[in-house]
Amino acid sequence: MDIDTKLDRVMTRHEELAATMASGQPLDQKNFARMSKEYAELAPVVEKIAALRKAQGEMRDLATLMADAAGDPEMRALAETEFVALKARLPELEHEIKLLLLPKDEADARNAILEVRAGAGGDEAGLFAAELFRMYQRYADLHGWKFETLSVSESDVGGYKDASATINGKSVFARLKFESGVHRVQRVPVTEGSGRIHTSTATVAVLPEAEEVDVKIEDKDLRIDVYRSSGPGGQSVNTTDSAVRITHIPTGIVVAIQDEKSQHKNKAKALKVLRARLYEAERAQREAERAATRKSQIGTGDRSERIRTYNFPQGRVTDHRVNVTLHKLDRVLSGEALDEVIDVLITEDQAARLAALE
Repeated sequence: MDIDTKLDRVMTRHEELAATMASGQPLDQKNFARMSKEYAELAPVVEKIAALRKAQGEMRDLATLMADAAGDPEMRALAETEFVALKARLPELEHEIKLLLLPKDEADARNAILEVRAGAGGDEAGLFAAELFRMYQRYADLHGWKFETLSVSESDVGGYKDASATINGKSVFARLKFESGVHRVQRVPVTEGSGRIHTSTATVAVLPEAEEVDVKIEDKDLRIDVYRSSGPGGQSVNTTDSAVRITHIPTGIVVAIQDEKSQHKNKAKALKVLRARLYEAERAQREAERAATRKSQIGTGDRSERIRTYNFPQGRVTDHRVNVTLHKLDRVLSGEALDEVIDVLITEDQAARLAALE
């Protein structure tokens, strides 16, 4: 199907939806909500198509003026200038429309659950995990998102064995989904007396937040254990059995939350994380099936895949998937320059998906 036919279908569908919703015919709430959502999603595409068609029409009119040998030479010259400018604009408009027509990742508009875990490297890995967690917290603040810590398990030296949070806001998952994977740090640990550079790692997982309607969890599939909070950060929570560990028996997924004094609140948080992990597992399986014939240029988002190196001696951050290096380590860790990496990842993903459609 050529691009013009696709654009005609989009315009026709947009008009059909508008007519149906304005007709006054009875629609149940679910269908009306679905149609309203589709209409809103098509609106920016229709706007771009209208701009493209307008530019094409103006070019035809200008071409007629340019071809009129008996016309005013000054008008012909002006028409030629405008024609050249419009012709240069057309590929940009067409590219913007193609991007808007790319199949949507329905999870992109969702809030996210962030999980950061210390990897190889002992105490230094824990300190790095804590820095990454704070980096995402600052990044969320800069975007006006709500960052709420779910659980933190501290190490003896002030690092994090693991930590999780919910991040709520506009397009949270769309911007953070490529952060999943192994992050590597190269630096001289504060505990290292000889001044040797060590390499440590931390694992990041960004999961789309799931609603109860997305994932059906049967009570019979859960084993719920309660116990006393323990370890740094847990010692002062309370001395009752308020910590909750939930095991999803069919998959073996385990979630433990101990930060709240209320067992009920810890259970609710643990179920939220479990639901997100199950939803992401289903989503990843569907994506793997769709992508079986191609390998994404930016990697799989697998937690075992090394995606980025933070090199302190050289003050640089390198993302290995898109071969981007920024000599702005401090600004990346403060969240300020993280968009410079994320924007490239999103652009590369769009390019890969466009190439797959052509």
